[in-house]
Amino acid sequence: MDFLTIQKFLLWVIPVLFAITLHEVAHGWVAKQFGDKTALMMGRLTINPIKHIDPIGTILVPTALFFLSGFIFGWAKPVPVTQQNLRNPKRDMAYVAIAGPAANLLMAFFWAIVLKIGIAISDGNPQAGLDWVLIYMGQAGIIINLILMILNIIPIPPLDGSRIVSSFLPGKMDYQYSRMEPYGFIILLILLATGILGKIIGPVLTYCMQLVLILFGIR
Repeated sequence: MDFLTIQKFLLWVIPVLFAITLHEVAHGWVAKQFGDKTALMMGRLTINPIKHIDPIGTILVPTALFFLSGFIFGWAKPVPVTQQNLRNPKRDMAYVAIAGPAANLLMAFFWAIVLKIGIAISDGNPQAGLDWVLIYMGQAGIIINLILMILNIIPIPPLDGSRIVSSFLPGKMDYQYSRMEPYGFIILLILLATGILGKIIGPVLTYCMQLVLILFGIR
């Protein structure tokens, strides 16, 4: 393992931690606006990553993925939301669900600004200094946040997309749909192992990445 690999790993850590932390905080913050203070009472409405760390999803999986493939992906402990506390549980849960992917989109915009600053500093010739750090972190931040956004809007329980779909389903259909949740992770693993998940996310990620770069005038 060379020093450059360790450097790149450390530069991925910050974007990943903030991507998964703010994703969860966004769920809890929006839930609070609609009447549910569960996340607040449990001390989860904080950007302190320590409060959101999942030993497997935040540490083990991202580390293993990076050194096996050069890519980092992970997740945090879900922020608790008590749907019954929401003023209009069925409708408000859709807003709570979409808050996570929306937060990732905003963070992708933030990292695009960081990338643009790095490119401006480098003047087209990145060196192993602040410009290189900003460029590399900016690229990593855009990629990880867009992936989290796209993945989470897939309507497979318990991903955020399924919560949005549930809010539009009548009671009986909603119940039947929610029964998929115990098998959601298995479904995702099968889609990942067969390459189907990559085929779904890949083209959408490329398109979204191009849109973000065009929006911020990055070439």
